[in-house]
Amino acid sequence: MISNFVLMLIGFASYAATLVVSQKLLGSGVDSVAVRTVVSLAPMLPAIFICGVIIRNIANLDELQRKVQLEALALAFAGTALITFGYGFLEGTGLPRLSMFAVWPLMASLWLAGVIFGNVRYR
Repeated sequence: MISNFVLMLIGFASYAATLVVSQKLLGSGVDSVAVRTVVSLAPMLPAIFICGVIIRNIANLDELQRKVQLEALALAFAGTALITFGYGFLEGTGLPRLSMFAVWPLMASLWLAGVIFGNVRYR
């Protein structure tokens, strides 16, 4: 059986390759809206694979590590909601609009912080 680490590497490599190819294709000018849409969304296929690996990994954890992950994900979910909601109000005061691409790094950073905090807390 292939380890979760190897599956994640395969997923990230596939994502990077798909992203580069899709951006090159879009940069070269694709006329059809349907083809442009499919090419734009192509990197989502390896992203779905990566999510599946993460879910599989969490399902295989012991009870304590599942608790740590649940608390970390709760922190990431709530923290991302509060930060993005608050920033949305600040956009009304003239701050620049942020791309939706900023949400995932924020959520991932809060998830990582939650995992680190949980691992320290439950030592």
